[in-house]
Amino acid sequence: MTEIAHPDSVERFRAALKEHGAEGDVVRLDDNAHTAQAAAEGLGITRGQIANSLVFLADGEPVLVMSSGGHRVDTEKVSAAFGGKKITKANADDVRAATGYVIGGVSPVGLATELPTLVDNDLAQYDTIWSAGGHPAYVYQTTFSELVRMTGGTPADIGE
Repeated sequence: MTEIAHPDSVERFRAALKEHGAEGDVVRLDDNAHTAQAAAEGLGITRGQIANSLVFLADGEPVLVMSSGGHRVDTEKVSAAFGGKKITKANADDVRAATGYVIGGVSPVGLATELPTLVDNDLAQYDTIWSAGGHPAYVYQTTFSELVRMTGGTPADIGE
């Protein structure tokens, strides 16, 4: 049996999962999943089951927002959750510097730096959810409670 080589970022994510005692495995999609819709179609699930890993800046400092792919993030709600800090979307360079991952592959753990994290309460309605697995072509099946535990995130209502 031949072992498939995976990008270093995926191996870093897998190592982080192991450190957190996560039980699932990382799955490679046939195509890159740069959007929640593309990932959902590739997995045969609803867009809401995709846990988007979005990096914002809160008063200039990076924060991670794990949001349901079923709706847009309300930055006013994110601001309130972070104590009224000004929220702006991070650019690709900020995302890479804060997480070590490229946009589309930002995973919830194995980040370059520990980030304050919010986890969208909307994800709790699903038995299983999927997050990026360190690369746009890789995803990971998890649960809302495991996502909160692994990220140390704060559950919050953040959808529009």
